Amino acid sequence: MKTPQNIAIEDFNYDLPDERIAKFPLEKRDESKLLLYRNGEISHSTFKNISQYLNEGDLLVCNNTRVIQARLLFHKETGARIEVFCLEPVRPHDYVLTFQAIGECVWKCMIGNASKWKAGTILERDVKVNGKEVILKAEKLEAEGNAYHVRFFWDEPSTNFADILDAFGVLPIPPYLHRETVDRDKVTYQTVYSKIKGSVAAPTAGLHFTPEVFESLRKKNIGCEEVTLHVGAGTFQPVKSATIGDHEMHSEWICVRRSVIEKIRETGKVVAVGTTSVRTLESLYYIGCQLAENMELPETELKVTQWMPYESGYTLSTEESLDAILRYMEKHELESISADTQIIIVPGYQFHLVKAIITNFHQPQSTLLLLISAFVGDDWKRMYDYAMKNDFRFLSYGDSSLLIKNFEL
Repeated sequence: MKTPQNIAIEDFNYDLPDERIAKFPLEKRDESKLLLYRNGEISHSTFKNISQYLNEGDLLVCNNTRVIQARLLFHKETGARIEVFCLEPVRPHDYVLTFQAIGECVWKCMIGNASKWKAGTILERDVKVNGKEVILKAEKLEAEGNAYHVRFFWDEPSTNFADILDAFGVLPIPPYLHRETVDRDKVTYQTVYSKIKGSVAAPTAGLHFTPEVFESLRKKNIGCEEVTLHVGAGTFQPVKSATIGDHEMHSEWICVRRSVIEKIRETGKVVAVGTTSVRTLESLYYIGCQLAENMELPETELKVTQWMPYESGYTLSTEESLDAILRYMEKHELESISADTQIIIVPGYQFHLVKAIITNFHQPQSTLLLLISAFVGDDWKRMYDYAMKNDFRFLSYGDSSLLIKNFEL
């Protein structure tokens, strides 16, 4: 039997013509198609009807992250265009603190045309922020892998970095859309429940939800809770290695409230809205296992590494793991718990919390497609073939699916 690291990425390829990639969303979010996969049976409906396919007492878990306007465009005096793509904060490292930062902050960034921008050189732009003239400057610092640390600083003391991004930044829509960001993307590329700023990509499974859909869920006594995972730029990066073992997952920040963990522990019938919610929820199991071994572990050291699920040998039940988190939070008087996760979910993974998944259709040879295969096995091929034959729209602005495995309807 193959170990997870030896899985060949070429086995997760399919033909995706460009015309099947949705370049813009539908006018009405919940009119998108909904593929239904129920224990091997495939059919389809419309997303606004999703409550019909879920049970009373089920618990939907959504990712409430909000996409930031993370692309900043500068021009050198020579005319060379430099694009700075903010990935994650460095100083302050905390997302809330960095958005509140006054005067300066440092971010880890991808840089377009980096060879034209020498380390230490200052680039600047001026723009109005809340009616005030602000000069934003950027200094290229040291490299970190294929990214760089960039120091941003500005001259208006009443302006924080959140204001800077709102005024200077461009919303980073996926590169495979092959178009520039337009004004409507500022609304359509956010979920209706987005709250916590920090992502550079939307948790796109949630884009189909509307207030009307949530009302239909409420009437059927289907619960909805929220977690936070700030989606990194790694979500856009295809797997370039022949085997998945040579692909490095980017670390992403997650945060879950105590009340949500208690609700999950109570119901056990969790429907994850999107792969980011899947990764957050499944990371909780491994966080709990670590805490069960060491209740004094600092929260700042909580981390789920890429291959931990396949190498750790943890044997706790899901309930025991969640109980360990709750004991830790009570002991340290925490209302929420945060950690970094690199978890990769590939065929062979044992799911601990997630019983069903709502998700879009993903790129060929992507880690997201591997996650779907981990949940439904080789049936992903039948699902995608069905979607192709029934004119489904693919990727971020495309149609949706509800995947239920060994889960009574």
